[in-house]
Amino acid sequence: MSSLKSVVDSYMQKVSGLRGHCERCLRTERWGSNVVLMVVDAAFTSIGLNYFTAVVPKVEEFNRVFVESGKIRVLRDLAEADVDGLRRVWRNLRSWLAAKGVASYLSTLSSDDKAALRSWAQKSWVDAWRVDPVGRVKGVGLVTFQYLRMMGGVDTVMPDKIVKRVVNEILVKAGLKPVNDDLEFIRRCEEVALACGYRPIELCWMTWLIQPEGQRMRMEKYSDILSKI
Repeated sequence: MSSLKSVVDSYMQKVSGLRGHCERCLRTERWGSNVVLMVVDAAFTSIGLNYFTAVVPKVEEFNRVFVESGKIRVLRDLAEADVDGLRRVWRNLRSWLAAKGVASYLSTLSSDDKAALRSWAQKSWVDAWRVDPVGRVKGVGLVTFQYLRMMGGVDTVMPDKIVKRVVNEILVKAGLKPVNDDLEFIRRCEEVALACGYRPIELCWMTWLIQPEGQRMRMEKYSDILSKI
């Protein structure tokens, strides 16, 4: 495992300051601790557009138009919001159906949005994601399910294409077999991270932040945004 650790270390060294971002996520403090924005973020992210150039600006626009104006303050408001009005900010109907569905369920758990998300996340189980009340929401796949769990305080990973590409690259460099099955991949990532002295969420975030955009890594290019999200 020392060889694997040296490979993982070489990647993690590129993303100084990563731990703070991950801790904020696990404390459910992204987007100023606003769970409505976290759910909207997850719903927008689910369709695969560039996170920093497409998703973040639109979540910020949603925040200005609906949250700061007082139109949508809590998850219950989002669950009951008119879809046509919401689509003036983000056109994709699938995203809004996912956001509203997740908000509708979570709002039944507690009147405190943060408590609701964290309560659900702590009781959720990835192997049973398809029958989970959030996993059954139309538009919520395994990646979105895991993303919401992470923001609810669960130290795990999302099996999206970037995470899988980078982690499998690490495994191959260490002389190990890549993993394609999503659930097996999640378990493998968690094992690798812990064995190498990191948290699974740190391994996950690292794969996104080392991606190059132009001449710079995302960690550097979007450093001003990271402190907000």
